[in-house]
Amino acid sequence: MSDTTEQQSSATVGGRELRADCTRCFGICCVAPAFAASADFALDKPAGQPCPNLRPDSGCGIHRDLRQRGFPGCTVFDCFGAGQQVAQVTFGGRDWRTDPATARRMFDTFAVMRPLHELLWYLTEALAVTPPGALRADLARALEETGRLTDGTPEELLALDVDAHRARVNALLSEAGERARAGRGGTDRRGAVLIGVDLRRADLAGANLRGAGLIGADLRGVDFGAADLTGADLRGADLRGADLSRCLFLHQSQLDAARGDHRTVLPAALRRPAHWSLTLTPTRPRTGGRRR
Repeated sequence: MSDTTEQQSSATVGGRELRADCTRCFGICCVAPAFAASADFALDKPAGQPCPNLRPDSGCGIHRDLRQRGFPGCTVFDCFGAGQQVAQVTFGGRDWRTDPATARRMFDTFAVMRPLHELLWYLTEALAVTPPGALRADLARALEETGRLTDGTPEELLALDVDAHRARVNALLSEAGERARAGRGGTDRRGAVLIGVDLRRADLAGANLRGAGLIGADLRGVDFGAADLTGADLRGADLRGADLSRCLFLHQSQLDAARGDHRTVLPAALRRPAHWSLTLTPTRPRTGGRRR
C-alpha cells in the first residue's frame, strides 16, 4: 500500500472508488503479484503466494517500517481502488482465505480490474482539462464504458481483452494530453530513457514525458508547467524545489516513489509524501550535463 493510503479518503467517480482502501480488501496486492528481490523488495515472492509480512487480518506486519525493512516498492503501489472493488463487489465480500476456491479467480480478476481502475482515474483527469467538444464526448463515453466493465462478473472480466481496451483509451488520453499542452512549445520526450540524468537546466515546461524513465534523475528546481507525466517513472528522482503544480496526469504513487522537500510545489489534489525531507537541504551548484 502507498505511504498515504491510510490517511486518504476514497476519491469516487460515478460511485466507484479510485483510491485504495486496504481496510476493505483482503491483502490481494500482497498475494497476487510476484516480487523479485531488488531495491524495491527485500525478497523473492512467487505470484499467488502470500508475502510473509501479511497478517491474518490482511494488514501488513511491518507497514510503518516498509522502507527501512527493504520494501519501498510496497509503499508506492496503488491499486486505484481495484482491490476493494474485487473483494467487496466482484466477489461479494468473500475472503480468499475462508473460501480458497475463489483465490485463483480473485487474483486473476484483480489483474484485469487494476488497469481498468487506473484508466478510470486518467479519464477523469483528462475530462477535467478538456474543453467541450468531440474529444471530451469521446472521453466521457470511454469513462462510461470502462466503468461498466468494472461492474462485470469474474467470468466477464476474465474474458475481457484489457490490453485492447487500454490501447483504445490511451489513444484518447494521449490526444487529450496533446491538446492540453498545445501552444506550450514543450519537447517530445515520450519514453525517453533519462535515468540518473542531470536535468536541472532542461526546459520541461509543456514537455511530453509520457512513459519517460526518470529514475534517479536530478530534477531540482525544474518547472513542470503543463508537462504530461503519464506513467513517467520517478523512482528516486530528486524533485526538491521543483514546481509540479500545473503538470498533467501526475499520480500520488509517482510522488511517493520520488524524493522532494518542503519547497516542492504540488498539485492541489496531491499530498506531500511522509518520507520527504521537511528541512532545506543544500544543493550543488548548477553545472549542467550528465552526472559523472
